[in-house]
Amino acid sequence: MIKNIFILSLILSLLSCSILLPIKVGDADDLVIKATPERLERGEYLVEHVAGCMDCHSQRDWSRYAGPVIEETRGAGGEAFTEEMGVPGTIYTPNITPAALKSWTDGEIVRAITSGVSRDGTPLFPIMPYPNYSHMSQEDIYSIVAYLRTLDPIENEIPKRKLNFPVSLIVRTIPREADFGVLPYATDSIAYGKYMITAAGCADCHTQIDGKGKPLEGMDYAGGFTMGLPSGGNVSSSNITPHETGIKTWTREGFIARFKALNNEATKNIPLQEDQINTIMPWLYYASMKTEDLGAIYDYLRSIPAVDNTVIKYPEQ
Repeated sequence: MIKNIFILSLILSLLSCSILLPIKVGDADDLVIKATPERLERGEYLVEHVAGCMDCHSQRDWSRYAGPVIEETRGAGGEAFTEEMGVPGTIYTPNITPAALKSWTDGEIVRAITSGVSRDGTPLFPIMPYPNYSHMSQEDIYSIVAYLRTLDPIENEIPKRKLNFPVSLIVRTIPREADFGVLPYATDSIAYGKYMITAAGCADCHTQIDGKGKPLEGMDYAGGFTMGLPSGGNVSSSNITPHETGIKTWTREGFIARFKALNNEATKNIPLQEDQINTIMPWLYYASMKTEDLGAIYDYLRSIPAVDNTVIKYPEQ
């Protein structure tokens, strides 16, 4: 009897917490996005080369360098993010092909991408970088949605996520209404670079966080965020601020070349050597970004505060 009363009290307590932690995002807008050639071209570029959509929403071959996407799973989701990788629970990426999105309205997709609320009202965990996408231009988000509608439909049943308590409740407080930004002119290299690095979500890995998932003050882009790899081992993100321990000695040309060196088919099939630790950095994805966009990102990184932070790339395993 006492046990039953305890369980009932716990259930009521959790329910009251849910009521006290309302999702601060309204209904999805009623809109229909026209798939113009310009939007499809822009959407393809953002989805396939900048925003990281396919790197997360596909299965990846972690037996090869940088975990190239397994082509037949492109957009079908199912990649697992686990506690070993620093996630408070287990999260599976959703299927974002038309097979799964056919019942979604364009407004519901926009809301999920920019505000972190799924079609059924479920708050998304911000491993999906909607806090970044919410600052992209509305037109860029519309272009992403238009392009997603053109993907090959792949049926794939995705397991439900399992978030640890109390994150399972706290996640309700994270979604916010989108605060769309403006795409700067490419001639304003620093502003444009800031926009592109936000769209690419670089800060998510290159900035350490505290126990509550908040970025450490004064450590923007300073690296040292340690992540577990699906293939085993741990790797820490690099310091990419303009400090001696970061990219101070890097030239603009060298920065661009570091990415572009991997922009070929051969680099997608480099098997890991025995005892070699892989990288979580999606080199193969960003390698196909436009040269001018990579250059603008470099220009922006050179404009931010330099942070003294020596990073051990492979901490004790």
